[in-house]
Amino acid sequence: MRFTPIDLQTWPRGQMFYYFSKMAPTGYSLTVNIDITELIKTLKEADIKFFPAYLWLVTRNLNKQIEFKVAEKDGVLGYFDTLTPLYASFHEDDHTFSLMWTEYADSFSHFYRTYEENRKLFGCNHGVLCQPQTPPPANAYTVSSVPWISFDHFAVHSYENKPYFFPSVEAGKFYEKEGRIILPLSITCHHATTDGYHVKEFLTSLQEDIINFGQYL
Repeated sequence: MRFTPIDLQTWPRGQMFYYFSKMAPTGYSLTVNIDITELIKTLKEADIKFFPAYLWLVTRNLNKQIEFKVAEKDGVLGYFDTLTPLYASFHEDDHTFSLMWTEYADSFSHFYRTYEENRKLFGCNHGVLCQPQTPPPANAYTVSSVPWISFDHFAVHSYENKPYFFPSVEAGKFYEKEGRIILPLSITCHHATTDGYHVKEFLTSLQEDIINFGQYL
C-alpha cells in the first residue's frame, strides 16, 4: 500500500480542495441505474457470486482515478495507490452486520479467493469488525449493498468531525425492466476531491467492465 503526498501548490485541484474542505465543506451524492444484464449472465455461467464481483468491479474502476483515493495520513495530504473495499457482512441469526474487508488485487480470481477465505475465517464473527484482531487498513473505503430494497436514491454521510475524502458506494436490489436487469447504484463523494466529471468517468468505465466482465475470468 503506497501513499504519495500531494503538493497543494502544484495540484490542479489545490484551490478547489481548499475551498470545499476549509471554506465551504461540501459533499454530494447521486444514484444511477446500471444495466447488469450481461454481468449476471456471465456470473451464472461461471458459477460466481455477484457480491464479490460487484466489490471488485467498483474498486477496480475507482482505482483508475487519483481523486477517489485522496486521504490524510499522519497529517499529510496524499493518495493511496489502491483502495480496499470495506463492506458489511450480514448475520442471518440475529439480523445484524459486521464490517469486513478484502484487499484489492488486479486479478479478479485472486481477489475472489481471498474474499471466500475471509468469509470462511471471519464471516460468523459478530461485533463491529469481523476481523477483530486487525483494524481496517488506512486505504479502506465503504462499499456495500442493501439487497432487499430497490431505491431511487440512497445517501451516506459521516457525521464524525475528521477529514475523510474517500467515496462511499451502495447498491440496491436489482430488478428487471423491459427484459434487462437493472442495479440501483449510489455514490457519495467529497466535493474537495471529486467533481461530476470524475463520477462520469467512473460510471462509464464501470459499465464497460460490467459488459465485458468475462475477460477477467
